[in-house]
Amino acid sequence: MVSAKWFCLALALGSSFTLSAQSPLLPTSNPARPVEPEPVASVPSEPLSPEKNKIGIAYHQMLKLDIAKRYYERAIKIDAKYAEAINNLGTVYYSRKSYLRSIRFYRRALKLSPNSASVYSNLGTAYFARKNYKKASESYQQALSLDPEVFEHRSTWGVLLQERSVEERAKFHYYLAKTYAQAGMYDRALLYIRKALEEGFTERKKLMEDPEFVSLRKLPEFQELLAMEPRVL
Repeated sequence: MVSAKWFCLALALGSSFTLSAQSPLLPTSNPARPVEPEPVASVPSEPLSPEKNKIGIAYHQMLKLDIAKRYYERAIKIDAKYAEAINNLGTVYYSRKSYLRSIRFYRRALKLSPNSASVYSNLGTAYFARKNYKKASESYQQALSLDPEVFEHRSTWGVLLQERSVEERAKFHYYLAKTYAQAGMYDRALLYIRKALEEGFTERKKLMEDPEFVSLRKLPEFQELLAMEPRVL
């Protein structure tokens, strides 16, 4: 006989407690039919790494860098090999002028995604900000070899150049000209030489000395650029 105590407990537990022939609480000669488990409603999971990265980008675009940084860090915590979030975290540090730290994150991202032209471009920009022009140029060359259009479809150059002095903008354009010249993209090299000169690039002798410009020196367009009057800053 089932005591009142056990009977009430069974009622309270409901479907989570099934009385059956195997239960010592209620012996019976008729085996109970197995009870199918009721479907459990799925609980919405916390956004995965890509979703957190996208949220970070949204805040980044609104210039809410602290919030963006937290979401990038959460994305990386979920997936320590998520190169895009690591790169994006590097851009936050770059925006804060913490260039050395941004370089560390860009290099970390490249270990995971070695064929990313945009990350190489970011790395070059960070080196440029630290006035390490040799490494900046090497990074730009690698970026261009991976994607010949990498410097033409980047919207961040405007922000980068606004933060720089006229002299630095001229030098930036000069190094892009070298990068294009070395890649044999002479039209774009000439374009950026013109931009550098218009910004007041003063080291004109480098145009005649740097080996990247050997083939350009034979072109009449190059001679015309050299004949431009120096801009007075």
